[in-house]
Amino acid sequence: MNSDLLRISSSPHIKHEDSTRVIMTDVLIALVPAAIWSVYAFGYRSVTILLVSVIFSVLFELLYQLIMKKPLTVTDFSATVTGVLLAFCLPVTIPLWMVIIGDFFAVVIVKQLFGGIGRNIVNPAICARIFLFVSFPGAMSSFVKPESSLSAFALTLKPSDIDAVASATPLAMLKQGQFPSESLLDLLFGKNAGCIGEVSVLMLLVGAIYLLVRRVITWHIPVSYILTVAIITYFFPRNSITIEFMLNELLTGGLVLGAFFMATDYVTSPATPNGRLIYGAGCGVLTVFIRYFGGYPEGVSFAILIMNLFVWYLDRYTKPVRFGGDPK
Repeated sequence: MNSDLLRISSSPHIKHEDSTRVIMTDVLIALVPAAIWSVYAFGYRSVTILLVSVIFSVLFELLYQLIMKKPLTVTDFSATVTGVLLAFCLPVTIPLWMVIIGDFFAVVIVKQLFGGIGRNIVNPAICARIFLFVSFPGAMSSFVKPESSLSAFALTLKPSDIDAVASATPLAMLKQGQFPSESLLDLLFGKNAGCIGEVSVLMLLVGAIYLLVRRVITWHIPVSYILTVAIITYFFPRNSITIEFMLNELLTGGLVLGAFFMATDYVTSPATPNGRLIYGAGCGVLTVFIRYFGGYPEGVSFAILIMNLFVWYLDRYTKPVRFGGDPK
């Protein structure tokens, strides 16, 4: 028998040309439109926060692996993606040293101490955002109006600089039972106060379409997540105008960023289609519950973090029956 016709090897038997580096590069490309809009909306301090977050995320991963004598993985760009996603979740007014602390927590505590990429049980960027939010609630809640003039290089902004242009986010106004002063079109484009990478729903959707076309992500988690939020907020609004309230809930906060770019993280989301649908629906239910009854106006990060902890169970109980196996 010709040996070239029969090859025996251990699993996995299905191989794909896409590597971690290719996938992470696609994610970075998809985040570019929202990053460009953040510069337009909040000025060059957005660039400073993005650069600081990326540089220190990569640096912490490199130093940890050198000190612990582990294989270097910084060229797979996973640390770069973590740095960008964390920066997207921060207000433009945040002191730069807090950004560095968040990078350390995400890369070293959440990712590397659990074994590195593929072994972390929760999303590093989301966990770091929650850590910063709990540790520094004042700094994480200082939002300014778009096109505010802030220093790009100041390590810490003066309170007078922030107070002069401080603005409540649309999500905070919804929390108080009021509609935002911005129109729905303004919210779609991102002409409102908020975290630097979350405000422009339109730019995030452009990047999301790119990921779907490239098959980096599937539709299951984002659709079930956003649809669940839409259904609950439509049938159980906090005022009498159901459709307008629902659209405001969908276009504000970090819902779109979380649904397409964070909840779909390969490591911390289910592998089965049914598991992804349940996971997305769970994120939606928890997001609305926290927004309605929690102490914070936003619930996306907490919802995804909680559902990360159920991924093992979702994969276990939704996996397809193997060929020839017991259907029960």
